[in-house]
Amino acid sequence: MTPFSCIIVDDEPLAVNLLETYVERTPGLQLMASFTDAIAAINAIKELRPDLLFLDIQMPNIDGLELAHSVPEGVGIIFTTAFKEYAFDSYEVSALDYLLKPIRYNKFLAAVEKARQRLTTKETTERQQPATSTTENTPPPATLFLRVDGELCNVPLTDITYVSGMKDYVMFYLDGKNKPLITHLTMKAVEEMLPKDKFLRVHRSYIVAVDKIRKIDRNDCIYIGEEIIHVPDGYQQAFHAFVDSRTFNK
Repeated sequence: MTPFSCIIVDDEPLAVNLLETYVERTPGLQLMASFTDAIAAINAIKELRPDLLFLDIQMPNIDGLELAHSVPEGVGIIFTTAFKEYAFDSYEVSALDYLLKPIRYNKFLAAVEKARQRLTTKETTERQQPATSTTENTPPPATLFLRVDGELCNVPLTDITYVSGMKDYVMFYLDGKNKPLITHLTMKAVEEMLPKDKFLRVHRSYIVAVDKIRKIDRNDCIYIGEEIIHVPDGYQQAFHAFVDSRTFNK
């Protein structure tokens, strides 16, 4: 069995100790580091790049959902939380699973096995992908199909002004339409679907069509459609980089 490395991040020392005990009991799982400070954990995660991250959601300074957005590609996340309502939010950042505290070992073991299968399958698929993808230069789609009230609506990408997420539902706001199209999706899935040169995620709950932005004020508030969206700290670096790349006379 190929060993899987992991890092634990939880502000409660007792919770960290319990997870460390579980890791030690689990064959093929190796602990790289544990942290009770989420800020201190960020650099270590980027440097060590574990296979798995056991991540608490409710923590001071920066919560687990915000931290998850800075986790490098390829690191699988298993959220640990005492609050069941966070389960929906965990899927927004494509978490592999979530464990509800108090965590029992059988649940922990099942989550690890699920993560192992998902990550192994993904790795195999990525190794096979270049053989078929490098020979083709497929243009990006001009439309996408959204399932709304049991029907498939074909939506031109140029009609989308911005996208707003609420738990496991996503609302597409379109030019000239008073009401959004509501569909059962995650924001992460929508982010991966939309072309990166035309759409930008600026908030946990918002993706905007950059060509539809009317203005950006000095407080990093975006004016788009009928909405004013403030860009929070966790998204400002990518947002400013994108805006700077399009700014004349900086």
